[in-house]
This record gives sequence, C-alpha cells and structure tokens, in this order.
Amino acid sequence: MNQHYLDLLSQVNMLEVFKARRIVENTLKRTHLTYYKRLSDELGASMYVKHENHLPTNSFKVRGAVNFMARISDDIQKRGVIVATRGNHGLAVAWAAQERGVFCNVVVPEDNNPEINATILSYGAQLIEQGRDFFETQDYCEELAENTGLYYLRQGNEPHLVTGIATMGLEIFEELPEVDVVIMPIGGGTGCAALAKVIEGINPGVELIGVQAERMPSFYESWRQGKKVIVPGASTIAEGLAARSVFDIPYMILKERITDVVLLTEDELLEGVRLAVRFTQNLAEVAGAASLAAAFKIKERLAGKKVVTIMTGGNLNLHHLTQAFC
Repeated sequence: MNQHYLDLLSQVNMLEVFKARRIVENTLKRTHLTYYKRLSDELGASMYVKHENHLPTNSFKVRGAVNFMARISDDIQKRGVIVATRGNHGLAVAWAAQERGVFCNVVVPEDNNPEINATILSYGAQLIEQGRDFFETQDYCEELAENTGLYYLRQGNEPHLVTGIATMGLEIFEELPEVDVVIMPIGGGTGCAALAKVIEGINPGVELIGVQAERMPSFYESWRQGKKVIVPGASTIAEGLAARSVFDIPYMILKERITDVVLLTEDELLEGVRLAVRFTQNLAEVAGAASLAAAFKIKERLAGKKVVTIMTGGNLNLHHLTQAFC
C-alpha cells in the first residue's frame, strides 16, 4: 500500500472520531438502538437494531458527509465537490452540501434507481448518468474531477467521512457497553471500517461480522486472499453492496479487525427485507436489511450474546419491495 493511503489512514483515529461526534450531534439526532423481544426470542440472543435508516437521507452515510462539509477548506468550498455513487453516498453528500451551500455534482451509473436520482436532484445537486456499473462510474468521475477542478470526494478514502460515520459506533457503546457482536454490511467498506476503529479503541474483544452479497464478495475475497482484489462484473439486488472492489482505507482497517464475513444469496437478501418488516416494522432497503438476514443465517453462533445489527438504510425502491413481498 502506498504512502499516500498510509498517511490518510493515520488520520482515522479515536481523537478524530470524538471531534466528529461534536459536529455530527449538532446537526443529526442520535439514532435509536432498539431491543426487539420477539427477534431475540427467535434467535436465542439479545438482539438490538441500530436504526441508521431513520437519519436524514435514510442512511448512515449522512454522518460522514456532515462531518466532511463542516471541515472542508475554503478552497474546496469555492470549487465544489463531485462524487460517484449508486445511492446513499450521493444522497448524503448532496444533502450536506445543500446545508452548507456547497456546489455538488453527483455521478451515477446509467441503470441507477430513478427514485434515488430524483431525490439527489431535489437536494440541489447536479446529476450525471455515466457508466455501466459503479466501477466505470468512478473512473468517469475521477476524469471529470481533473477536467473541472471539482474536489473528488472518494467515499472510502476520505478520513473525515470515515470518522463521521464512526460516531454511530460511539453511540452503540454508550447505550450498550456490554455488546458482544456487531453485524454490518460491507459494500465499499467505509461503514464497517468505521465501526472497526471504534471497536479497536474501546473494546477489541467485540466481534465484528461483515455481510456481503454472494454475487459481489469483493472484501471477502480480498480478506481470504490477503490482498485487495477486484471481483468480476456482476449484479446484485442489494445496490448498496454492489462494489467490485473495497476501498483502500477500509481494506487496510478491516483486514486486521474483521472477525468474519457472511455471504448472502439473492434470496437471502430479499428475505432480510421481509425480516425487517416482520420483526421491526421498518421498510429497509435490501442492503440495509442484510445484517438481519445474516443474523438468521448464523443464529447458532449468536446464541446467548448481546448482538447489534446495523440497519444501514431505508431507501427501498418499489421494484425491490414488490420482489420481496409478491
């Protein structure tokens, strides 16, 4: 790993997480960490859900965007930012940029969810559809940033995003200091890596279990092979997990800190949406419900433990809703 990423990694630490918490709590309300009795009885464990789907833009990523926008230089504020996204990262940055009066350009794949696109536009951002998948979208975004002078906000390799997102980990330990297991989906890896840094800083004995789509196991394969890999192009119904490669900073953090990774089939991912409604009465997006699906898949190893699953997002589109329930 080159020195550039090592320098960025050094900025992801507990001091920066506590600084981020002061910023985030002034803008966003703490999300609920809810104990569900029926879910606990079903799994034989004390089951809690951290409802990041209740934040503005309906996902955990707004924490990082708020922290970043509060700490940008005057130069970046004048230039504006550009992001590549399939959904929640773009929504979060567009929302936070609008709050701060910063120009924001969002680049999405050509087949992106039109409901997500419309919401991004409603936050005042400009939208460009380019690329057959997220990997191609990132390449185009990087080229456009070089040509326009916009600051390319890379969602996994920006320390202020990671430390902002890590504030959800502080909230978990403040409300449930005796937590045994945290289950978190992994797409590009930012959210799970943020939790890993907090667990490392407060109680390294807590198990951190990642969740990926079986059809897009980018981090799992990187972890298994001991090097960052790019998986072949594929599709998964869980848009938030559709990353062919994990980001550099998250990989450097997670390769040493993750306990295990659970891979879910497409049917299991859809079952997560049904489980979220059945046990929590929440409509979660497919990636957002992946932690619940994983908990059911590994219920035997969770028995008797205090378990937190992260409901990472609530941007469920009508097509996936229909697939899950019809």
